[in-house]
Amino acid sequence: MRIGITYDLREDYIALGLGDEETAEFDRPDTIEAIESALQDLGFETDRIGNIKSLATRLVAGDRWDMVFNIAEGLRGFGREAQVPALLDAYNIPYTFSDALVLALTLHKGMTKRVIRDLGIPTPDFSLVETVTDCDEVRLPFPVFAKPVAEGTGKGINTASKIRTKQELSSVCERLLNDFNQPVLVEAFMPGREFTVGIVGTGKAARAIGCIEVLLRKEAEPEAYSYWNKKKYEELVEYLLVEDEMADRAIEVAMAAWRGLGCRDGGRVDLRADGKGVPQFLEVNPLAGLHPVVSDLPILCTLKGMAYRDLISMIIESTLARIGKAGASR
Repeated sequence: MRIGITYDLREDYIALGLGDEETAEFDRPDTIEAIESALQDLGFETDRIGNIKSLATRLVAGDRWDMVFNIAEGLRGFGREAQVPALLDAYNIPYTFSDALVLALTLHKGMTKRVIRDLGIPTPDFSLVETVTDCDEVRLPFPVFAKPVAEGTGKGINTASKIRTKQELSSVCERLLNDFNQPVLVEAFMPGREFTVGIVGTGKAARAIGCIEVLLRKEAEPEAYSYWNKKKYEELVEYLLVEDEMADRAIEVAMAAWRGLGCRDGGRVDLRADGKGVPQFLEVNPLAGLHPVVSDLPILCTLKGMAYRDLISMIIESTLARIGKAGASR
């Protein structure tokens, strides 16, 4: 079986003049090398495709693959993560991870939370700020937490994200609106423990790999798993594998969200507990980072004693099961 690999390399976009934070979600060459090596160890033939423009060029030229391992994040718009899946759907080429509908929905945290709320899954109360004047309509009790509605890797999040007054709210939202050119999600602040649940599989076959608690060291930016804290995670963040009662509840919430949203093959759900100790859904990452050392999902697997190759194998097995093919080694 021949598997193509689609991805966005950070260095390519930096060369085009984009900044450090703008390109934070894109991949390093060693991530692609790790994925390709794991796939080859599993017996697959691999072909590096690259980003959506490279994919489009090769599709028009007549290139085809039995499957595509897709981790392309895209560059512009709320549908940027959905672009590669949509193009592959048009050519009837199967691919790993969630489809265009799920990736477009889940990139927009406000839309996602509306679906989550409709499913009856606990999530913090929220408002969406599209202009600074919308801050006057926010009726949430302080403190609240503000972040761009469609970014990952902690982009736009720092100590100022925890907001205590109307004046702070207007100031932070104005900055985020200007910096990211997208609405701002304002949520009731959750003061409890923060969790990430790793998941593999699809639908009823999905299962949790485990649950880690994110603990900020005293040197870290307080109160937020911020861009800076993630960037300097070795110094500022501790990841602790947890199996207590609250972690079990976090897994239940995460699995309900994963299945309810229709996520596939592998990814993460992030949660934080409220003042009563009830884990609340924050966001889902159905296109989770896969760097073998620095990404949260592989970190969780390492703490569980699971090899990186085994994680990739489980993702591929889930995809093969969906498309009606069996056996990860070909």
